[in-house]
Amino acid sequence: MADKYERMLELLLHADDWVTATELAERLGVTTRSVRSYVAAAKTAAHPLVIVTASTAGYRLNREAYAEFLAAGRGRGSAAETPQARVHHLVRRLTDADEGLDAYELAESLYVSDSTLEADLRKVRALAEESGASLTRRGSTIALAGSEAASRRLLSRLLQSESAQGVLELDAIESEFGVGGLGAFKTELIQALDADGFFINEYGIDAVILHVAIAVERARRERHLPPTATAPTAANRAAPINATLHRLIPDHFDVAVTEADVEYLARLLTTRVIAPGAGSEGAPHVDEADLGTVRRIVDLVAEEYLVDFRDDAFIARLALHLGNLVTRAREDARSRNPLARSIKSSYPLIFDIAVFIASIVQRERGITVDDDEISYIALHLGSHLERVARREERVTGTIICPSYYDLHAILRSRIERELGADLSIEFVVTRTDVDPRELTSDLVISTIPSPALREGVVVVQPFLTDDDIDAIRQAIWRVRRQRRRQRITDELLEYFDAELFFAEPPGDDPESIIRGLGASLVAAGIVDDRYVEGALERERMSSTAFSETLAMPHAMGLSAARTAIALALCPTPVAWGDARVSVVALIAFSPEGRARFQPLFDQFVDVFASRREVGELVRAGGDFASFIGELAQLIERR
Repeated sequence: MADKYERMLELLLHADDWVTATELAERLGVTTRSVRSYVAAAKTAAHPLVIVTASTAGYRLNREAYAEFLAAGRGRGSAAETPQARVHHLVRRLTDADEGLDAYELAESLYVSDSTLEADLRKVRALAEESGASLTRRGSTIALAGSEAASRRLLSRLLQSESAQGVLELDAIESEFGVGGLGAFKTELIQALDADGFFINEYGIDAVILHVAIAVERARRERHLPPTATAPTAANRAAPINATLHRLIPDHFDVAVTEADVEYLARLLTTRVIAPGAGSEGAPHVDEADLGTVRRIVDLVAEEYLVDFRDDAFIARLALHLGNLVTRAREDARSRNPLARSIKSSYPLIFDIAVFIASIVQRERGITVDDDEISYIALHLGSHLERVARREERVTGTIICPSYYDLHAILRSRIERELGADLSIEFVVTRTDVDPRELTSDLVISTIPSPALREGVVVVQPFLTDDDIDAIRQAIWRVRRQRRRQRITDELLEYFDAELFFAEPPGDDPESIIRGLGASLVAAGIVDDRYVEGALERERMSSTAFSETLAMPHAMGLSAARTAIALALCPTPVAWGDARVSVVALIAFSPEGRARFQPLFDQFVDVFASRREVGELVRAGGDFASFIGELAQLIERR
C-alpha cells in the first residue's frame, strides 16, 4: 500500500482542482475502495494535520500539511515505517559501516520480519549496482562493497530519487547530512563562477550542492576520494573552479578537503552546471569529434523535420553539451532535470527532435540517454528557436483616435513602444464616424467610448494607462489563441478518418495497440510495415505518453504517403509507461505534411491535458461522428 499511497499524494500535489476517487483509481490502477483506504490512511498518518481534504467534488491536498509531513519524514531514525524510509535508513547505515551490519540485528531494529528486510535489501542492491557498488554477504553480515566515489553516487541517487519532480531542497540536504549554510555557499559559488565568466545552469547546480554536502560529511569522517591523474589541458581549464572550491569549502564548512575531492566536485560543475561564457579565459574548448557529430545531426534534423538549426553558435553550444552528456553517461552520473515532464508535455515536437538526436548519440557513442538528458537537449533546441524567430506572427491593429493636435501620433508612438514586438499598427483613423465592422485589422484600439460592434475592439484612454496596455496585451493574446485554435481544428479534421477510428483499443498493451493502429494505416496504404516497426522502436526510446491521458506513438521519420492519425479511445485507461492513458493516437506524417507537424503536435497535447475533459470525450465519442463533434467543441472552449 505504501507505494500507492505515496503515489496518490504526488498525484494530488500536481492537481490544480479537486480529483475524484474514480480519476485517482484509474491513474493508480486500483479500485475506488482502495483510494478511500489511502485517504483514510492520510487522515490517520502520524501527523497533527489532515493531509487530504475530502468533499463531494473529490479529494484535494492540504499543501501546508503535506509540506510539514514531508519535513517530518526527513528526520529518519530507526523507526522507519515505509519501504522507502527503510531503504533510506539501510543505505545510510551501510555507507557508514566498513565492517558491515548484522541482518538479524537490522530486522530487529527496524521492527520488521526477516522476509521484509530481504525485500528491502533487494531494493538497496539495485540502487547500489546502479551506482557502481554492490552488496556482499558473509553469513548474516551484510556490507557495501565499492569505491568511495560509488558510495557518494549511491547517497546522491538516494536523495534525488526521493525528491519531488527532481527538485532538491537545500534544507532537506542540510538536515540529511548535518551540513548547514548550503544556501550561503551556493550564492557565493554562483557569484564566483559568474565573475569568472561562466554561464550557470541553475537546474543542475543543486545536484552538485548535494555532492558538496556529501563530500563535507564524508571528509568529516576522514573518508576521501583517492588521487586521480588529470590531463594537463583539463587541469588548466578547471584551475579557476578548483581554486574557488578550495577557498569556499573550508570557509563555509570548516573542513579540510583533499585535491581529489575538489577535482571531483569541479568535474561535476564542469559537466553539469557551467559552460564558458564571453568573459571566461579563452574560448570554450569543444572537441572536434563532437562538433562533427552535431553538424551531421543538424543536417539530419533539417532533412527529417524541416527545422533548421544550422547556426555556428548553436552548434558549438550543443557540441559542448554533447561532450558533457557523454561524460556523465560513462561515469553513470545522471543529471536530473526538474522540467523534464513539463517540457515533454508542453513542447512535444521539440522533445521529439531531442529524442531523435539522443537516439543518434546513444547509438554512436554506446551510451544510454534518459528522459532527463533528452529534456536538456530539448532546452537547447527550444532556446535557439526562441532566439531566431517568433513562432507566431504579429497581430495587426487599427487605432481610432479623433484628431486633436498630435494626440493620435502620441498614442500610436506609446502603443508601438510598449507592444511593438507583438502588434503591428496598420492604420490610424482620426474620424469619429468610422464603423469598426468595416476595419479588417485583428484589433481595433479606440479612444471613443462606444459599444463594441465586433470582436477585438479595445477601448482605451487618449493618454494610455498601464491598465490600457494590459487590456491590449490580453486582446493580442486572445487573437493569437483564436488563430491557433482555428488552424489546428481545421488540420485535425483533415487528418482523421472513420476507417482509422477505434472506439475500443485494438490491444491491451502499448505494443499490441501500436500494431493494431498501424495495421489500419497499412491497410489504408498510408504507411508500410517498416513505419510501424519504427514507431515501436521510438516507443522503446522514451514513452510517448505526452500527458497523463494521451499517448502519441509515431516513427521518427516522415515516410507516410499522406498525413493521417489512427486513433483509439480507451474507456478503461491503459498502462503506458508511467501514465495510464485514455486516448492513443498513432500519427503518420508525410514530408509534404511537415509544415503542419508542430502546431498539430503541440495543440493535440494541450487539448488532452485535462483528464476530466478527456473523460467526457471518451464517453461521448462512441462513434466517429460523435467523436469529431465532441473534439471540435472541446478545442473551441479551451
